[in-house]
Amino acid sequence: MEFDSIPSASLTSSKAPVDQVTQRRPQSVFHPSVWRDHFLAYTSADMEVDINMMQNHQQLKENVREQLVEAKGEYSQQLDLIDAIQRLGVAYHFEIEIDQGLHQIYETYHQSGHENVNNDEDLYITALSFRLLRQQGYLVSCDVFNKFKDNEGTFKESLIGDVRGLLSLYEATFLSVHQEDILDEAMKFTTTHLNSALPNLSNNPIVARVVHALSQPIHKGLKRLESRLYISFYQKDDSHDKVLLDFAKLDFNLLQKLYQRELSEITRWWWKDLDVPGKLPFARDRVVEIYFWILGVYYEPQYILAIRILTKMLSLISLIDDIYDASNATIEELVLFTDAIQRWEAISALDQLPDYMKIVYQQILDAFNIIDDEMAKEGRSYGVEYIKSGLKDLVGAYFTEAKWYHEGYVPSMDEHMAIALLSCGYQSVSTMSLIGMGELATKEAFDWVSSYPLIVHASSVVCRLMDDMAGHKHEQERGHLASSIECYMKQYSATEEEAIVEFQKRVTNAWKDMNSECLHPTPVPMPLLQLPLNLARIIYVLYNGGDNYTHSGTKLKGFVTLVLVDSVPT
Repeated sequence: MEFDSIPSASLTSSKAPVDQVTQRRPQSVFHPSVWRDHFLAYTSADMEVDINMMQNHQQLKENVREQLVEAKGEYSQQLDLIDAIQRLGVAYHFEIEIDQGLHQIYETYHQSGHENVNNDEDLYITALSFRLLRQQGYLVSCDVFNKFKDNEGTFKESLIGDVRGLLSLYEATFLSVHQEDILDEAMKFTTTHLNSALPNLSNNPIVARVVHALSQPIHKGLKRLESRLYISFYQKDDSHDKVLLDFAKLDFNLLQKLYQRELSEITRWWWKDLDVPGKLPFARDRVVEIYFWILGVYYEPQYILAIRILTKMLSLISLIDDIYDASNATIEELVLFTDAIQRWEAISALDQLPDYMKIVYQQILDAFNIIDDEMAKEGRSYGVEYIKSGLKDLVGAYFTEAKWYHEGYVPSMDEHMAIALLSCGYQSVSTMSLIGMGELATKEAFDWVSSYPLIVHASSVVCRLMDDMAGHKHEQERGHLASSIECYMKQYSATEEEAIVEFQKRVTNAWKDMNSECLHPTPVPMPLLQLPLNLARIIYVLYNGGDNYTHSGTKLKGFVTLVLVDSVPT
């Protein structure tokens, strides 16, 4: 939503008492940061990289590259090696080799109609091949799984004892698109029988992988977190490749040191320069968790500028969200702040704002000046206007929701979702995520993402509905705007349980939309499509089972510890 000005009179409603316009919203109380100054305490010595580490890293990398080249033509061996490399988090070193290898497999065994030669009855390899190729954008037919069905059209009973194959098929089902009934059936079949098999797997190393996969499938996981966990799974596998394992451990630890250096600087900005705990006590102090969030969007070292910029932008968005949603701002104050963002006139806007809003507004202006400087160096200044427009849309949506809250207005589900898909922030953040992506961030790419294509819309649906399902009860207890659940119940005369069932269906369909958008031919390069997809993955991890961002002392603290604090034992 964009507007030139917002007169106070436009905020009143015939449904609301006049004095409600000046009423202050009760201020929310969030728990303080569980990290406090932890990352400020790191010294340069803690984060120093030894020259021997770098030399060893380079040697191991070349050894792994040689293995990839040597595996060409060995169907099963090649698939296993690519899978391990990807799951251990080091695939970004071998993108060309992996792309070439999977392309050859697709042409040789799938496009030719001779899929899985010599593996006609191997469920593990068939499913692994399907998943890896779908991940790479190849539309492999789900008909490859028909051979595992009996004459009655159900999956063969003989598969039940093949836990490795069931696990591989289970992971493959999450790459499904619409109208692939066999994959929907396979998901139910594998989930049922993997759960049934668990009591009999107590001494089998695969049990840990099964337990983890049932709660966190690969396709919906965060690559840094999943690679950290998979290192321990892989190490316990007697058939693991020691060279690859050593390389993955060293690579993880080197990247972690890079993140610690960056996070130390960002924490200093947040705590020292901005002083969020002291000057903005109503806000969620979650800069460490936001950095972890952004590592879910991209983690590769070549995108360190993008990581830095998006972390600061999402941190500021979190503050803006809390101004509208958790501070005790009056509606008049919110009018001033919204108008300041829409007009983008620094001096006149600052003079009118309350002190706490001035702090945030000044930081927004400073952040955009830095982004403008960085983009000018690359000759990509055009990107700044796109992200500025996205922020205006987001703040406009926040304002509409604040107005509804102050009026006590419960919109219909359709009316609510038109605003809620903006206010969840993923449309704006998807645009912002292109900043720092180098040559990929063309004007055409910004035109594409800012048109809110299906994959961005679907990512926003996952964000909004999972957020609302996770935080519904807590939000209503603290006096919050009507959530998607309440709006759905109102429009369709439904129960809360019926609303949740419907939302789960919509989330499932949104994942299928994103999967279909990542299949060739794609409108933009695959790394750009991965951005909104990765944003959806973050929501799945952070909001599955509760709002672990707001309540960050829960399992999120453990995730951050694994990725950003504890190094991998070597």
